[in-house]
Amino acid sequence: MTAKEEQALWQEALQKARTLDAALQADDLSAAARLSDAFSDWLAAQEAVPRLAGLARLVTPGLTRRQLWCVLVPIERRIAKLKVTDVEILEGDADGVGEGKPPMALTVVLDSLRSAFNVGGIFRTAECFGAERIILCGYTATPEDPRVARAALGTERRVPWRYTGDIREAVAALQAEGTPCIALETVPDAPPPDRFEWPFPCALLLGNERFGLPADVVSRCAGVVRIPLFGAKNSLNVGSAFAIAANAIRRSWEAR
Repeated sequence: MTAKEEQALWQEALQKARTLDAALQADDLSAAARLSDAFSDWLAAQEAVPRLAGLARLVTPGLTRRQLWCVLVPIERRIAKLKVTDVEILEGDADGVGEGKPPMALTVVLDSLRSAFNVGGIFRTAECFGAERIILCGYTATPEDPRVARAALGTERRVPWRYTGDIREAVAALQAEGTPCIALETVPDAPPPDRFEWPFPCALLLGNERFGLPADVVSRCAGVVRIPLFGAKNSLNVGSAFAIAANAIRRSWEAR
């Protein structure tokens, strides 16, 4: 049974429970008895979802509203956990859009990101904008980490990636193959991503959420871009920053 099918069953259970609750609240004992029997039978028949079928034992003849709430509350809680997720949305939207198009000549390099969820989010964004590949460096979590996979929503299987222990090795390898590296950093006077002349192919380097990229790595880059900020906080979440940069890079790629 798929997650969507299970979600539909729990939603149906919720509707039935609320209908029964309305009859009890209106003191319509005849309707309540009929609905209670039908609800109990329906629950017992849901053998494919044992947790749902197990609630049938709580729907007894002559149950009160308080007793019904012992059924209603776990149903609502389960629905909250099984709500339509981004995974289902992503799978439902996999209609071939973008299939067959060559990837954008962009390599994304992540250095020692401490949040596996940020890594997964970057995989998702990279796939959405058509990045060619991702290089993971330092202690950045890889897609084998379930937290990365959870946030990536399957895109970790669509975007090629590799792991390199030291970002300096990754930069040297990229430069050796003729791929200039561009750092995304809070460097004063650096141009914003939408005003930078992006070379293709190129690599975008993103650093640790707190410390950014090492200064010696930034100095080895062919360029630096900075996202202008106007609030009290002088930094964005690395995933949000990457999304802004990726949008600008994609527009530059399309305008070639």
